[in-house]
Amino acid sequence: MTFLRALCVLTAAVSGALSQTESPAPPPAPPSAWPFGRLQASGLVDSYYSLNFNHPISHANQYRNFDVRADRISVNMARLTLERSPEPLGFRADFGVGRAFEVVHATEPAGDVLDWLPQAYLSLKPTKDRGLQVDFGKFFTSAGAELTETHLNWNYSRSLLYANGPYYHLGVRLTRPLAGSFTVGFQAVNGWNNIKDNNSGKTLGLTTAWNGSRVSWFNSYYAGPEKNGSNRGIRHFYDTVLTVTPRDTVSAYVNFDYGTEKADTAGNHIWVGIAAAARFSLTRRIALSPRAEYYSDRDGFITGTPQNLKEVTLTAEYQWREGLLSRFEYRRDWSDREVFERGRHGAFRSQNTLLLGCVAYFGPK
Repeated sequence: MTFLRALCVLTAAVSGALSQTESPAPPPAPPSAWPFGRLQASGLVDSYYSLNFNHPISHANQYRNFDVRADRISVNMARLTLERSPEPLGFRADFGVGRAFEVVHATEPAGDVLDWLPQAYLSLKPTKDRGLQVDFGKFFTSAGAELTETHLNWNYSRSLLYANGPYYHLGVRLTRPLAGSFTVGFQAVNGWNNIKDNNSGKTLGLTTAWNGSRVSWFNSYYAGPEKNGSNRGIRHFYDTVLTVTPRDTVSAYVNFDYGTEKADTAGNHIWVGIAAAARFSLTRRIALSPRAEYYSDRDGFITGTPQNLKEVTLTAEYQWREGLLSRFEYRRDWSDREVFERGRHGAFRSQNTLLLGCVAYFGPK
């Protein structure tokens, strides 16, 4: 408990430096003609310690995002966000540092020049249209059940589906409600995880979201060329998430992914994954969240090895107060191939980890 308190105190202290924007405001100034008034600020500091029972010599947890460092205390991310709601013109800019953003931008053709800017986009919401919003710039993907920020998810570690899907896009996206609970969207972007396009083609995306009182359903479909220097061999990726909240204290989701891309020679690369998770709020401060996954990479196109991956995770959360939480997590990953590093003795078929993480955050979620 002493170690946990120390880790949380350190995390909260660093976050305190980011949250100076929450100090008492001076007397109201006269209305400004600048269109980006009424700024909102939010931020977080996220740190963890991960124990890998394989004790890999590289000190890396295989197939993880973002708890990639093994047997080390690490800062996952520190992020400060400034945003203004589009009324009718707005924007959002995320400024971040940490290993998480290095992982997100690992395949960026432009290099690491904008690792510190995970999101930056302008928003337009015409007053004469019923809910249409247009965003232009760099934004996180619409696919997946999980988000980049740890405290907005149920588990500390990210799923295999999150780790092997797109992270961000550069381009334009439009969203518009067609009814009170149903929203559709369209995107035209450079592709997967690239500010600088790696070919002359563009990726198109279609999204839908239906939100009921106890059930929600989200769909994302992306199609476009993703090969370096070539527009041949279109990649198709479909992601769907169904969430159910039967009681205020119980929630669950199922997330399914299907991807295919035409090979350079003959046939298609195919990868399929499914994840299921739940969250049980036992008290106002304590919650438990189990998760299970299956991920099939038939040709090794995504993971680098033809294999079937599985994982189970159990996360216990304690909310110390508003803006400060800790999570204790056990996770087991295993494969039908020897893909996990084990000390100095070569590969192994499984990986077991324990993790203790703390997240301090402020501002609107």
